[in-house]
Amino acid sequence: MGRAPGESGVTAAGGLSARLALQMYGFLCWALIPVLRWRLRRRAQAEPTYGQRVDERFGYYAAEVLEPLRQGSGPRVWVHAVSLGETRAAGLLLTALREAIPGVRIVLTHGTATGRAAGVALLQPGDVQLWQPWDTPGAVRRFLDACAPQMGLLIETEVWPNVVAGCAHAGVPLYLVNARLSEASLRGYQRAPWLSGPAFAALAGVWAQSDADASRLRALGATVRGVPGNFKFDARPDSRQVEQGRALRAALRKPVVMLASSREGEESQWLQALNTMDDVPDCHWLLVPRHPQRFDAVADLLRGAGLSFARRSQHSVVADWVAVPAEVWLGDSLGEMALYYSLADVVLLGGSFEPLGGQNLIEAAACGCTVVMGPHTFNFSEVAERAVAAGAAVRVADMAEALEAVVKLLQSGTLQRHVHAQDFAAAYGGAVARTVGALMALQPRLT
Repeated sequence: MGRAPGESGVTAAGGLSARLALQMYGFLCWALIPVLRWRLRRRAQAEPTYGQRVDERFGYYAAEVLEPLRQGSGPRVWVHAVSLGETRAAGLLLTALREAIPGVRIVLTHGTATGRAAGVALLQPGDVQLWQPWDTPGAVRRFLDACAPQMGLLIETEVWPNVVAGCAHAGVPLYLVNARLSEASLRGYQRAPWLSGPAFAALAGVWAQSDADASRLRALGATVRGVPGNFKFDARPDSRQVEQGRALRAALRKPVVMLASSREGEESQWLQALNTMDDVPDCHWLLVPRHPQRFDAVADLLRGAGLSFARRSQHSVVADWVAVPAEVWLGDSLGEMALYYSLADVVLLGGSFEPLGGQNLIEAAACGCTVVMGPHTFNFSEVAERAVAAGAAVRVADMAEALEAVVKLLQSGTLQRHVHAQDFAAAYGGAVARTVGALMALQPRLT
């Protein structure tokens, strides 16, 4: 979500005080707990992780889960990475924090199953991994009492009213890092100024991805301390996956076009556009849905369209998978995006052909892919604009135009490991180091 509080009694719109608004919001969150439990049970049917340690979401923890925090005496830092993208950014942040704060112990929280699964690899002895607390005063208080962090870091967008208020009451400085805020999100927050205004103002500081993000965050009352850039420019694709993907690509006779991190409705758009084309691209198709719970649904869609396909999950060896003479390769695995991008020549950017804001294109560019993106990139507007200006991406109006762009790119013969894309991805690094340096200047007691 991403609303926010504050303990001030400032009168907001309609005469509603921030304190009263927060109390009413907290009561609503408490009343919704049965609904949340029901939704978790439903989601657990497809993704069992959602049914595990459910009580953690309400601030109740098994003793053995918290045991690592009792070992050692280093500072405790809470890092919240709600989902997969934020968890990848957290990996970069944690590496820098461990270098800056010797002996630091991390409390890593998530809101989604994919985020939690990816976060396991980031843990070291003395760290703990938990579900984020549901945004009621009681759950937040129990979480802070149990974990006792000396600093909290929210990654990208996660600002919850009672979380911010609880940290302020407990004296825990809470920062929003790698922060982004779209115009649509800004308008949403401004519809509830009695919650969002005090909350963003109560954050100890914000570091934004771009000047436009910073401007929107300031409009909500946040104290923006800098614009260090986007953490994801500091990421380096897995070298083994890159090498493997490129070796497989070199052995293929035709180029590979990938629909990457696709969201619901986009695969259908792709099928419809493909079926109405006169000049069909002569390529291998690779589809990689964004969410694992949709893998089977996309497979059913391909089957219903009469297309032969090969699922990555059914082949332990990647070379065996791409050797299947299928019309579509379905990338239904987690943690292999660098492999998929390195196998591809052109990427259709998922989330940008439906009004969902787009996915981050940085990893695709770093792997040397030309990116074709639809009209909806408001979640990453500045990165998208920079990529187009650098010649690393192409903007189109819809999926039909995207496939026409693919044909032109394939016919141009300029797709050999697109240098513009890699140069673009390498040009904006250093955001993590700048952010951690600023944090340590504000919190020298942690070092």
